[in-house]
Amino acid sequence: MFSFSKSLVAASSKPLILGILQEGTSYGYAIIQRVKEISQGKLEWSDGMLYPVLHRLEKEKLITSQWMQSEEGRHRKYYAITELGKQSLHQEKMNWYGMQEVMEALWSINPSTSN
Repeated sequence: MFSFSKSLVAASSKPLILGILQEGTSYGYAIIQRVKEISQGKLEWSDGMLYPVLHRLEKEKLITSQWMQSEEGRHRKYYAITELGKQSLHQEKMNWYGMQEVMEALWSINPSTSN
């Protein structure tokens, strides 16, 4: 069974959540389901993992929240990305692309030619 390390999941939680909220306003359970969907089941977040990150992002003013009534009539807390959050997401993307380039360069080195 394939699984990501806890540290990698933690490091990727911010850009994942911001990316999902860039698609549109969402609530906790839907965010968890979207993570599972886009990771093709490789990431399965729990409430206990998601909500502390949402609270931190809200405190950092990267997202906002608002209680609203869903189409089914249930009250849910919906989250939306802010302009500051969009800027942060852009920086996160640049960081991840840069790290990907570094890792690809490292892993493409022929072991017989390196020390």
